[in-house]
Amino acid sequence: MLLLQVDQMLSKSNVWMDKIKEVAFDYSPRIIGAILVYLVGNFVINKSASLIRTLLIKRNFDSSLQTFLLSIYKVTLLILMFLAIAGMIGIDITGFAALLAGVGIAIGAALNGSLGNLAGGVMLMIYKPFKVGDIIEAQGCMGVVQEIGIFGTTILSPENKTIIIPNGGLSTGVITNFNTHGNLRVDLMMAIAASQDIDKAREVAIEAIKQHPTVLSSPAPEVNVLKVGDGMVQLAIRPYTTQSNYWDVYFGVQERVKKAWDAASVQAPIPTHIAINK
Repeated sequence: MLLLQVDQMLSKSNVWMDKIKEVAFDYSPRIIGAILVYLVGNFVINKSASLIRTLLIKRNFDSSLQTFLLSIYKVTLLILMFLAIAGMIGIDITGFAALLAGVGIAIGAALNGSLGNLAGGVMLMIYKPFKVGDIIEAQGCMGVVQEIGIFGTTILSPENKTIIIPNGGLSTGVITNFNTHGNLRVDLMMAIAASQDIDKAREVAIEAIKQHPTVLSSPAPEVNVLKVGDGMVQLAIRPYTTQSNYWDVYFGVQERVKKAWDAASVQAPIPTHIAINK
């Protein structure tokens, strides 16, 4: 009886060993191939990512954009590599691929606005319409650029307010960069009475502008007639300065010109009001 039990156990063991050998012979090439694909694929991904990083550095891409693009590149290739390995081993990846696609669509729908800002941030970092430190006007806001992020750009307004502009609208809207040419023209408008001598007012204004310590001598400041009417002559006063002195010139020149006109008896327009009888 004991011998019979031992014989049955040996027979079952032989069957299991045969199955194990069959599975081993069947799956060994696949497993070896999967390991080779992983090793080679991992090497190729890291090597190509290193080459792309070098290229991005040579093209002066923003460091945050470099990290973001390389992360997307590596994650995408790793997912494709693991799907290929799963297919080699014999795992059905059809359902997984469909699930992955569904998750991607769901995430895209949920983050619709954020993805637009993300795409806008990438475009801003590639085309560089402005850089940190520039004075820009966009989306109804004006200020000095403090940070260009992936999703939003931070600017500091003249009132010392921190404004964060979403990159989606910023990248597709109108951007005015005041620093493109290395100096800034400060656009001011001041008015004199229609009876005043324009040439005298211009001469006095230009002399007052030149006395401002941070106004550039080249390009030379300009004073031109902008509009005549409503009992006044509107003059466009346009001094040039550097970026750091923009607001100093903006406020200081107006004060100097006003005081110079007062000293030279150049009269300002008198406001007129039209009475409406009810």
